[in-house]
Amino acid sequence: MQSFSFNSTKGIRFGKDISLKTIDEVSSLLGSNILFVTDPGLNKLGIANKVLSSLRHTSNVTVFHEVEADPSRSTLFKVIDLGKDIKCTGVIGFGGGSSMDVAKLAALILGSQENLDEAWGVANAKGPRLPLVLYPTTAGTGSEVTPISIITQDDLEKKGVSSPIILPDLAVLDPMLTLGLPSNITAATGIDAMVHAIESYASKSLNNNPMSKIFAKEALRLLGGAITKAVFDGNNEDARSDMLLGSMLAGASFGNSPVAGVHALAYPIGGTYHIPHGLSNALVLPHVLRFNITEPTAAQHYSEIAPIIFPEIKTNTANQDIAANFIEKLASLSQTLGLEQRLRDVKIPESACETMAKDAMKQTRLLINNPKEINEIDAFNIYKSAW
Repeated sequence: MQSFSFNSTKGIRFGKDISLKTIDEVSSLLGSNILFVTDPGLNKLGIANKVLSSLRHTSNVTVFHEVEADPSRSTLFKVIDLGKDIKCTGVIGFGGGSSMDVAKLAALILGSQENLDEAWGVANAKGPRLPLVLYPTTAGTGSEVTPISIITQDDLEKKGVSSPIILPDLAVLDPMLTLGLPSNITAATGIDAMVHAIESYASKSLNNNPMSKIFAKEALRLLGGAITKAVFDGNNEDARSDMLLGSMLAGASFGNSPVAGVHALAYPIGGTYHIPHGLSNALVLPHVLRFNITEPTAAQHYSEIAPIIFPEIKTNTANQDIAANFIEKLASLSQTLGLEQRLRDVKIPESACETMAKDAMKQTRLLINNPKEINEIDAFNIYKSAW
């Protein structure tokens, strides 16, 4: 068996109202001056109010609630400056992937004072970081268990830090925090989580490993069985629980067997046109997978996971046919969930395909994992098919 490494979050707490039941543990871990990082929408809805109120019984808590989708470098440094001002002893990321990603790098820079520009890439962060706790409020990115943080640069390119150092000390997964999440966000983040598991399972990474594959399969079983219920019945606690757990397992999977071409082509859509990350993935997902299935290994991988999400798929045919059926059912699921289907539907002009293809080529850390090599012409043709 090939050697591999597997890293994930040291502590995971999962369950109904676990966000309130773990307050003492979180306070003890983070110390007296906590920096709480979230976004404007969650702040307005007051979803964090109970957690904040409980934390303030034991610690000073300063809230930063200006994290935007696809967070910018300037936002990250606002958080870092605030952390310095309050003499921060620990950081909380509360929200979707954007808030958690900012919290990860804020904890890193506040704890180490290292140069962020030297930390970009794989295994370049030096650390140490401040104590860090993450609370996901969407079932999508799995950022609470991944060693990855993505930040949009001033030129709109997305750069990532990938290092076990930025894995949190604790991930607190409370399905009650996801109840009532709008259906469009539930759908987009849910498809995002499914993409994580699909790409991880088929990743060409040398670190593609048995643990990631097991986690990916279980993630797809949970997500595939719950996503429609969660989208159309937002207060279904069982569906919300399965989505949150599935998202976490998919995160643990791709945090070790990295994602690939779907994400590489989604990043220019989000970075340039500010389309939410999950929807960006959904828009290119079937088109990248159709490109990939001419590679026999990719077709085999897709055929292996197809009946996990879609039990009705017949598996007594050729891998290529099973994989093709799988891709069409994924596209149909996205449409059923109410997500936009074409780039034109989100106001991206056809002329943008050429520029986005050039930008996608910058995502070398992702493209290297794709089952089939994608060059700039391939990327252009994929975008055109998605337009």
